[in-house]
Amino acid sequence: MDDVRFERQYRTTHSEGYLVFEAGDRLGRIELHFTPTVVYGTLVVEREVDEDEILDLIEQADDELVLTADVPREDFVVSVYQGRDLGTYSDEYFEEDDQNGNNHEGGVGNG
Repeated sequence: MDDVRFERQYRTTHSEGYLVFEAGDRLGRIELHFTPTVVYGTLVVEREVDEDEILDLIEQADDELVLTADVPREDFVVSVYQGRDLGTYSDEYFEEDDQNGNNHEGGVGNG
């Protein structure tokens, strides 16, 4: 895939999460979880992508994110999903909603 870049959203001692962009448009996200011998990835793409493009994207993530993490690995296992972003929720979202008397039914949010 041409012009793909990864923008890190978070890093912990054993995981990292990235937004994935292609030609400036958001393509999806990838989350990486590092164990002593295996790196597990969850890739969510937000549009239809053929298998060759998925394989290219996994290879690029391996080259740019996994192999540069200085964590030894025997395998890189990636689960791939196609879906859309419904929102981002945090405690703050629920606190604000509770103060406004909302019961959280039937809605999506970006709090």
